[in-house]
Amino acid sequence: MSNLFSRRLSHTASASLLLLLTACADTPAQALTTTPQAAPGATATAAVATPTPPPIETPALSFEEWRTLLRSDAIAAGIDPALFDRAFAGVVPNPDVLKADSSQPEFTRPVWEYLDGAVSQTRINRGRVLLVQQRGDLSRIEQRYGVASEILVAIWGLESNFGGNIGTHNVVRSLATLAYEGRRQAFWRSQLLAVLQILQHGDISPERLVGSWAGAMGQTQFMPTTYNEHAVDFDGDGKRDLWNSASDALASAAHYLQSSGWQSGQSWGYEVRLPQGFDYALADPEVRRSVAEWRALGVTPYSQNHPQAADDTLATLMLPAGHRGPAFLLQSNFRSILRYNNSTSYALAIGLLSDALRGGDSVQAAWPRDDRQLGRSERIELQERLAAKGFDPGPADGIIGANTRKAIRTLQLQLNWPADGYPDENLLQQLRTR
Repeated sequence: MSNLFSRRLSHTASASLLLLLTACADTPAQALTTTPQAAPGATATAAVATPTPPPIETPALSFEEWRTLLRSDAIAAGIDPALFDRAFAGVVPNPDVLKADSSQPEFTRPVWEYLDGAVSQTRINRGRVLLVQQRGDLSRIEQRYGVASEILVAIWGLESNFGGNIGTHNVVRSLATLAYEGRRQAFWRSQLLAVLQILQHGDISPERLVGSWAGAMGQTQFMPTTYNEHAVDFDGDGKRDLWNSASDALASAAHYLQSSGWQSGQSWGYEVRLPQGFDYALADPEVRRSVAEWRALGVTPYSQNHPQAADDTLATLMLPAGHRGPAFLLQSNFRSILRYNNSTSYALAIGLLSDALRGGDSVQAAWPRDDRQLGRSERIELQERLAAKGFDPGPADGIIGANTRKAIRTLQLQLNWPADGYPDENLLQQLRTR
């Protein structure tokens, strides 16, 4: 019992600090990837390769002991004891949640396949209907937060199919499972404590608190700490109800984007043509130039049916499928969408869906649909071989981030290949034979 008491002191101190940080905590930092990830709490819309997790050790405390310590910490931080007991009634660890947390799919969908589903005609048609139905609220939300209605409806569509799929997991059970024996236990504990604050606020009852396996909630899939920071009561009923109030959900998403630096009246970006002989190494998130400078390099809009940016607007160039696929000039609002979900595929889908909702053109250039995507084990092998050749791609984790793309560009330049930083089967075969 003395051992439990000493552990309790340690848990209490750490939890108190976490509760202080909960109100301003955001989603965990993630490497920039091309495959959608959950942030600020999106249910997974595509499989995503993740770093190999460390082995999960058997917890030193039983779940009942751990819950007793958490209850004490929560009560000390102001959570009503009866509310805690009600929220945890019948809660036991969920093995399915642990399985989802540690899953590492070998293959992920190419960006073009993801976009085919994300920007489907069915979703476009439904979104256009809702733009009309929600016109009054969307107009007021846009006036208050400066975020275009089409962007908000696009997020609504991708996050929960316009409120039709908000998840069925008991959020308290999911987060308790992850905080007790999942990876990143401190992060999940902060989310669990934030959920208790939401319940204490009275926005929803414990029995109706459902979401994704990872605790993302409502029609715009907010994580609990994001909810506490950015959720708003837009319909004025006294509750920040992201589950049942489309007005609250859309306004909360707008508030989040506004806080992430959204520029009112500015586009996310647009598709462009590149001239012959273009230096593909300029397609790097760290290379920001004005629209006028890009134009001087021969970069021009693919279509005139899109709001054009001012000459002094800073933009970056993105080639999501390498030099054989479409090119996009991205403005700062694209970065704000990445704050919502740190995936270029997701942010591109939001931009393209919002364009389609207002009647804009779809992607004009052809995707390299004959390309075979590297599997996770092949991406790890690629990184290992790059490192062995002295190219410094970063950790061999299967995630093609900025360091890996830089290493790939260096190799491509040595080979006199287009230096687009795109990993493909030809590049891996070249490394295998070098």
